[in-house]
Amino acid sequence: MAGQALDARVLRTRHDILRAALDLLTTEGLDAVTHHRLAEVSGYSRATIYKHWPTRSALFVDAFAYRPSGEHHVPTGDLRTDLIAELTMFRRGMERQRLDRALAALAALMTSVPELAQVRDNLVAEGERILLQLLTPVVDGAEREAAMRMLSGSVLHSALMHGELPSDDVIAATVDLMLRGLRSQPAT
Repeated sequence: MAGQALDARVLRTRHDILRAALDLLTTEGLDAVTHHRLAEVSGYSRATIYKHWPTRSALFVDAFAYRPSGEHHVPTGDLRTDLIAELTMFRRGMERQRLDRALAALAALMTSVPELAQVRDNLVAEGERILLQLLTPVVDGAEREAAMRMLSGSVLHSALMHGELPSDDVIAATVDLMLRGLRSQPAT
């Protein structure tokens, strides 16, 4: 279908099925996303699903690429406030979209579906876009990368390793610790 324009009905069908696949993934888990189960929950036939995605791998590539990007904070110019607000938005995305389950599944699938690496890279770039914008004026290179990973990691780690999202106090403390570390850096 590459290079061809899809008609509105085909697009609607594809979107309905991809949405259903993501819902299945986040509510029932990775093993539940089969052509058979997807036909049951989406209301489309297995033949239709197989026509668009002959393999689960192809389905997952499109489903993760289809996943809508999360909401972001609009920076105000106050670094601390903006970082806290952006991490809070990330946490909200975890809550609303069950993003922790989707990301865990994505990580598991990448060992057998290498095409998902590009999808992951796109998701990470979009997800970290505001953090990058906020941190670029104050830190660069490996320190900026470390700061971004510490900040986003505080939400991811809590969700994936502790099974709960960080509180407002934990988010604020993470930002404060990171900013304190940046201020204590010797001038080069």
